[in-house]
Amino acid sequence: MALEHAILVSLLEKPGSGYELARRFERSIGYFWTATHQQIYRVLKRMENDGWVAARDVPQHGRPDKKEYSVADLGHAALSSWLREPIEPESVRHDLAVKIRGAAFDDPAGLVREVERHRQAHTDRLAHYLAGEARDFPPRPDDATDDATPPDAERELQHAVLRGGIAYERMMIGWLDDVLATLRRF
Repeated sequence: MALEHAILVSLLEKPGSGYELARRFERSIGYFWTATHQQIYRVLKRMENDGWVAARDVPQHGRPDKKEYSVADLGHAALSSWLREPIEPESVRHDLAVKIRGAAFDDPAGLVREVERHRQAHTDRLAHYLAGEARDFPPRPDDATDDATPPDAERELQHAVLRGGIAYERMMIGWLDDVLATLRRF
């Protein structure tokens, strides 16, 4: 996936300025596709030049005008084409896993603190995801199901991605618990 596609998806969800896009990447999109502010601004400029996005000046009180970007017809077409292309399953590049294997040739117990740090980071991210799920996707009471209301694809697919993140963090925490138990035997 190119950064362009992540930007198109974000702008289709809600038009915004380069700054607002960068904030979205920090808060949500960045958990599965990272980009720096500079990369986002550089790619936005190229996408505007290529006709994928349109920008309009939005006046602000007491501050300079901002550019608000939205997806143009060419951007819709590019995203639609990309969505239909097959992609290969991603290979995992995991530095910590290499360190864990390498610990066999050093002091395995010396890696405990680093694994604990990673476990805490995944625990924190899981808590963040769960808080977001509770806030944005509260459970509906069983008697509130309304078969006449069509599903909202954008909302349902956002929740599916979030559930994937929750599952991933739970898997990582379980794996790191196993690694810690193994390391502590040495």
